Amino acid sequence: MATSLVDSVQDKIIDTIFRETVVKFPQNTFIAVPPARDRDYYQSGFELSYVEALKQVDLVTEKLMDAGYGVGDRVSLALDNRPEHIIYKLALNSIGISCVPVNPDYRSTELSYLLEHSDSVLIIYLKKHEDKIIDAQRTINKSIKLWCFDGKEEEFPTLRNNPVRGDINSQTETSLLYTSGTTGRPKGCRLSNQYELMTGAWYAELGGMSAMSFGQERVFNPLPLYHVNAGIVSLLGMILLGGCQIQPDRFHPKTFWHDVISTRATIIHYLGVVVPMLLNQPQGSMERGHSIRFGLGAGVEPGLHKVFEDRFGFPLIEIWGMTEMVRVLAANKSPRKRGTRAMGKPVPGLEVEVRDESDNKVSSGVIGEMVVRYSSKTPRLGSFLGYLKDNEATENAWRGGWFHTGDSVYQAQDGMLHFVDRMKNIIRRSGENIAAAEVESVLQECDQVAQVAVISVPDPIREEEVLACVVPAGGITPDEKLAKILFDYCNKRLSYFKVPAWFSFRCELPKTGSQKIQKHMIFDKNIDPLKSEGMIDFRSLKRRS
Repeated sequence: MATSLVDSVQDKIIDTIFRETVVKFPQNTFIAVPPARDRDYYQSGFELSYVEALKQVDLVTEKLMDAGYGVGDRVSLALDNRPEHIIYKLALNSIGISCVPVNPDYRSTELSYLLEHSDSVLIIYLKKHEDKIIDAQRTINKSIKLWCFDGKEEEFPTLRNNPVRGDINSQTETSLLYTSGTTGRPKGCRLSNQYELMTGAWYAELGGMSAMSFGQERVFNPLPLYHVNAGIVSLLGMILLGGCQIQPDRFHPKTFWHDVISTRATIIHYLGVVVPMLLNQPQGSMERGHSIRFGLGAGVEPGLHKVFEDRFGFPLIEIWGMTEMVRVLAANKSPRKRGTRAMGKPVPGLEVEVRDESDNKVSSGVIGEMVVRYSSKTPRLGSFLGYLKDNEATENAWRGGWFHTGDSVYQAQDGMLHFVDRMKNIIRRSGENIAAAEVESVLQECDQVAQVAVISVPDPIREEEVLACVVPAGGITPDEKLAKILFDYCNKRLSYFKVPAWFSFRCELPKTGSQKIQKHMIFDKNIDPLKSEGMIDFRSLKRRS
């Protein structure tokens, strides 16, 4: 029996695999960027072959080592979706440095937390981010070097006289990705060579309707590189296959089909928000002139699934994964379950159970929490290394030898898993996970607020939006003026997508006997919260600065 790709990479490191691919497919395109006249880089488009990419990786690696960086260091990258982010990540990983991607929408307060918590020794950034990075640097208690990418002719600032050398193996940390935590501050997920390679291999070997071929695939991925989807899943999949990652700066619905066609894409990645946005565009000849065989993503509204596929001519394959445990489940085999939230069946290397609140396995068709593991013998094989500086949270997530996903699902008689909801206090907006607790903690600091509860509400485009239910402090008038004050207060301290789009002022919030807020009782379950009296809508004010 032939060894699977997943099995073959378990003990390897990314640098070795990348160099092997360069030998096999030297002239294949590794990274591509579609043309865009209004972008501030590569306006005419850009392609970089594997052999050319390796030269750039080696050059960056040499400069990092000359400046004293090495095994065990962490370096933050604030390079947005520029292709150089990929080059720098590979260079960092080649000498045992962990890459810490930065969300470009972070405010300086969020950035200072990331830089301090991650123990980053260097941040590489675009000039446009300089002001908030300098602001963040002033507030942290640790030394961190700054290097502006736009002045790249300069050498990296010296960290040590000699680089730290040491063994680089499958368990060496390669990335530190921050994901929304249920208690407020984002958690840093430590990922290894093994995690990233097994994730890429899993993706490459999905098979079925999402089968991929060596040396032929070109994945158009408009998701941000600070997310696991673009920064690891498709990237490592393409490296293993000798394929190309097409990396636009972001999703552009008006030019989407032009970009897909001009870059000769064979696969696209999507979020739920992409589907209605493309369906809302005027019909045109280009939307059927592509070479896309399938799309991979999550969050399609069931009623739009068939409509999209009939119009654009390729299947949307719903998948499941999370930063801590990216084992790609995929609803990629016949018979398909269009019009449902089906997301695949357990496969070898991903055991799944559905548990109740007492952690007991439930029967088919009963809703509960999805728990996952690699196997009973090696439950954590290929998963994340743990949450940085939070072993308690790591072990709690892994209680009983299973990773508790926080996703509410049910498993049908045929084994198909169907997504229902998130059990964690997380709001999902346009692919971004927002911790309600983080927004609550910011609002609670405001003098005008006595109590607050942040919940999700449906949004026709963004999947969910943020609603803040606020009990004003004594003597404060609950009106639109107050709502705007609170909106601005949040907007200065949080990334724009986390800021409440809706405000509802309440005389009180329902509580248990122990004074815990009961969010599910704030609004009558039979009434749409957004149709409640006094709801204040600030959606038009939510935008990137």
